Amino acid sequence: MGLQVINDSKGKATGVFIPIKEWTKIKKQHKDLEVLEYEEPTKDQLLLELKEAFLELQAIEQGKLKSRPAKALLDEL
Repeated sequence: MGLQVINDSKGKATGVFIPIKEWTKIKKQHKDLEVLEYEEPTKDQLLLELKEAFLELQAIEQGKLKSRPAKALLDEL
């Protein structure tokens, strides 16, 4: 298997690169791994999330919803 170890600036291993051909073989053997793949959101999904965020901000401004610390927001991302 042609794995490549990814190191940070201090030489500490932080990740592994798996060539797509080998990743495809592994996914066939282990179907549960497919959930780990990132799917690019569609334009409709992005617009819906932006609308929800706008409505949430509007509710906070109107006092209908309590704001939360920025750290909690970043942790959610």
